[in-house]
Amino acid sequence: MTEHHDTPRTSAAVAPVPGAIDVHQHLWPDELVDRLRARSRAPYLRDWTLHTDGEPPYDVDPAAHDVATRIAADTDAGVTSACLSLSAPLGIERLRPSSSRPLLDAWHRGVRELPDHFRAWASVPAPGVDDPDVTGLAALLAEDRFVGLQLAASDLVTPHGWEAAAPLLRAAEQADAPVLVHPGPEPAPLLPGRLPAWWAPVVGYTAQLQAAWWAWQAFGGRAVLPRLRLLFVAGAGLAPLLTERHVLRGGERTGVDPDVFVDTSGIGARALESVVRVLGVDALVLGSDRPYGEPLAELLGEAATRAVRVTNPRRLLGDGPTASDGTDGTGVASWRAAS
Repeated sequence: MTEHHDTPRTSAAVAPVPGAIDVHQHLWPDELVDRLRARSRAPYLRDWTLHTDGEPPYDVDPAAHDVATRIAADTDAGVTSACLSLSAPLGIERLRPSSSRPLLDAWHRGVRELPDHFRAWASVPAPGVDDPDVTGLAALLAEDRFVGLQLAASDLVTPHGWEAAAPLLRAAEQADAPVLVHPGPEPAPLLPGRLPAWWAPVVGYTAQLQAAWWAWQAFGGRAVLPRLRLLFVAGAGLAPLLTERHVLRGGERTGVDPDVFVDTSGIGARALESVVRVLGVDALVLGSDRPYGEPLAELLGEAATRAVRVTNPRRLLGDGPTASDGTDGTGVASWRAAS
């Protein structure tokens, strides 16, 4: 598959903070599975084996997409709400509209029929593949079921990519909905030789996220979209840790943007603590990447853990106070690590 198994970080010795919102999970509705099985070109399923253009075939665990099993696992982890993402590395958004729209429609219909435990990120054809479907996106974002828009990092790896996506980004901003930046499809290797199965998630996905993070800065995204909330998965591929190198190599020093978030998926405590040292704990939100990872149970003590699992996801989704008042949404001053 596209995101491979991480070492679980949930410890049985740590009681999970209840009321958590997991902003990054994957679960395929039945209709989407059926449509992927009906295809003969990538992306497609044969039984439960996934075929894509840029990665080796992946044997999907059917239980990973069972609704009751997922809700039970979330409940055990103290997660009361999960936001589902269409797996962007499949490349559905980059297909020709005649091929992508039936799959995207199946995705949106499928998540509407799931229990209220789930909400979802809306997906539309990628910028440059079709004229931006601003009207369709606005209609999706008007539904309570959809928390925001997902875009593939592979479409945002240059300032031009962000510029091309601007109509969709502006529609999300006008709807007061956040945008999720998720790794997209990996291209087939240019050089000969086989790569290990972990190569794409460890090397390719993080490179996409790093490029998208810095392309947002180069685009001047905050000046263009002053109210847009952004979420980069997997700690933005640890791009924030390159802030000092950015300045050293001629980049402009900027402050922490309170409306740009990164999630906890796919990286461990040491890396997350380093991200917090750069961005502060207010920027970090719970994202497990289930079924390929587990929800973070604890980080930097009880107050920071509650911020990451409960307060910050609410703020990202527009359900809580903003960070501009200098609090973590509970009236407690935000923690910052010494720099």
